[in-house]
Amino acid sequence: MLSITERLCPVRATVGQRTLVMGVLNATPDSFYDGGRYATLDAALARAEQMLAEGADIVDIGGESTRPGAAPVPEEEEIRRVIPLIEAVAIRFPEAVISVDTTKSRVAQIALQAGACIVNDISGATFDPHMLEVVAQSGALIVLMHIKGTPQTMQQNPTYEDVVAEVKATLRAHAQRALDAGIPPEHIWLDPGIGFGKTVQHNLELLRGLPKLKSLGLPILIGTSRKSFIGHILGGLPPDERLEGTLATLALAVAWGADIVRVHDVKEAVRAVRVADALCRG
Repeated sequence: MLSITERLCPVRATVGQRTLVMGVLNATPDSFYDGGRYATLDAALARAEQMLAEGADIVDIGGESTRPGAAPVPEEEEIRRVIPLIEAVAIRFPEAVISVDTTKSRVAQIALQAGACIVNDISGATFDPHMLEVVAQSGALIVLMHIKGTPQTMQQNPTYEDVVAEVKATLRAHAQRALDAGIPPEHIWLDPGIGFGKTVQHNLELLRGLPKLKSLGLPILIGTSRKSFIGHILGGLPPDERLEGTLATLALAVAWGADIVRVHDVKEAVRAVRVADALCRG
């Protein structure tokens, strides 16, 4: 198996040159859009193969739903869901860049040993005090996201005086803690957490405010894929009818500075950001 440093080479060399596409692979029964679709190892492996063939730069594997109101998953259950899948993807596709979507340091540590090289932590490494240490010691890359509250509480009347300024300040603090823990700046990505403790208006303001977040000097990851604010804008459409709205957000996010997009629909997203890159990056 390639080392973590070797596996990170493709994304480190590409980020900033074009928009990277992170494909979502949920090994969960209750995720808001694809929960239960990839419950078996064979089904999940087939989906990973499809995403890579469609142009995914990263496969993001998660075993705990973080939709609003989702119940926490015990550590051992999360390990049972994600580690065999990460191992299988790493063996079958040895050059694939695998991310583990978790807030638990032990899950992250085992996943990094199994073949992952990125930790995608929705809590900004605040739920588990050992997360930054695990990432620093492994040489992995970390995605630090903004969330207001927890998945259980985040949509209970979230309020801000200035959502862009407050999210920016929190992300700056997250990045500083990671630097202080020994994680190099080139291994830190930031995510404003669209839909995680935000109203529809907050999400729109954050997307329009991406240029201000870019001033932090670190790559920005955006996850808008099929989220409820898109359904709200479109008159209450369910998740399976939010593709076109998602693609609109991706194109504008690229125009406003996003470096990585996290999506369920890889083929369509790759095509959308390729056109957006041609227009915006030249």
